[in-house]
Amino acid sequence: MRFLGNILWFILGGFIMAILCYLAGAILCVTIIGIPFGLQLFKVGNLCLWPFGNDITTNFDAHPIANILWLIFCGWELCLNCLVVGAVMCVTIVGIPFGMQWFKLAVLCLIPFGAEITDAKN
Repeated sequence: MRFLGNILWFILGGFIMAILCYLAGAILCVTIIGIPFGLQLFKVGNLCLWPFGNDITTNFDAHPIANILWLIFCGWELCLNCLVVGAVMCVTIVGIPFGMQWFKLAVLCLIPFGAEITDAKN
């Protein structure tokens, strides 16, 4: 099911979201100050490609200042967008698995510094 979910996710919008994250990350990496933030967008983009079968472990204490800056400037907007899309997806029974993946992305978009993407243990 993980493979089928990832294929449907990729076709139905995951690819577009990943490309947008990679593009924004590349733009941020143009400046020296933006490199750490661009790398976090690359992390979000990687999860946007194949979210099924991955878990996120967050560690706010690893980089609290960077997480606060991220949260102020772009994290809350990305998180809010993911939450809204996830809520819309959860309206139908078929969309619930996809909505849950959007909620997973919302967590990563809120606090990406110190977060790790790992394979889910089944």
